[in-house]
Amino acid sequence: MITNEQLKQFARLKNKRHRYAEGKFIVEGTKLVNEGIESWFTCELLLMTHEYASGVNPPESELKELTRKLRQKNIRFELIKNKELEKLTDTENPQGIIALFSIPPVRPLAHKGIIVALENISDPGNVGTILRNCDWFGIKEVVLSRECADIYNPKVIRASMGSIFHINVASGQHLPAYIENLKQNGYKILTADMNGENIHTARIDGKKLLLVLSNESAGPSSELLGLTDIKLTIPRFGKAESLNVASASAVLMAKLRSLF
Repeated sequence: MITNEQLKQFARLKNKRHRYAEGKFIVEGTKLVNEGIESWFTCELLLMTHEYASGVNPPESELKELTRKLRQKNIRFELIKNKELEKLTDTENPQGIIALFSIPPVRPLAHKGIIVALENISDPGNVGTILRNCDWFGIKEVVLSRECADIYNPKVIRASMGSIFHINVASGQHLPAYIENLKQNGYKILTADMNGENIHTARIDGKKLLLVLSNESAGPSSELLGLTDIKLTIPRFGKAESLNVASASAVLMAKLRSLF
């Protein structure tokens, strides 16, 4: 049985400071919870409402499969009231299921192939979508600067559509130092910039590439540009001032992936 005090502790995990103090984060929704349970992340607890557990939505067959996974992995699950679950989520119409996961230690990157780095991208939706794009293009390693949105922010997790569980993310990094290390390991640094070379015609050699994406309004920092080997841009044909950074990331990744 879940106590009121435990529910209060779980509700505080919506705040970044509490997430890292407790070493835990919350995942909401059937698809995302299933993605997490099937990944290498550790699920500590699953909570579902009585209505969800009735087997109407989701169907009873899906609920039985979820229950099998929980028992197989020895994951504790409890039933709670709708009002109790609503206090733990930040969505207007929660699906009736959430899970508590442990924040894993940062795993060292393998430094193979394409790596994506994000500089000062604070919008959770953009960060989550870029992680999803990385997953789509088979890019398994991502580096986030200290100023980026927290990867365990519920909005980042939702925007990633579960991709957070499929790739290795090194967050909270001092990006210039990280890039310096990659350069010493033979990486070519490619930075997205409005004044860069056309991505479709630029000559990009090598099998170790770091693609850096920056805050849309501020652009790449001077420190980042000083470490950059090639600045890249996506040619514009219309009148839009700029591309959303998440949209631009997909175009750039598609081109770089075609080189391998």
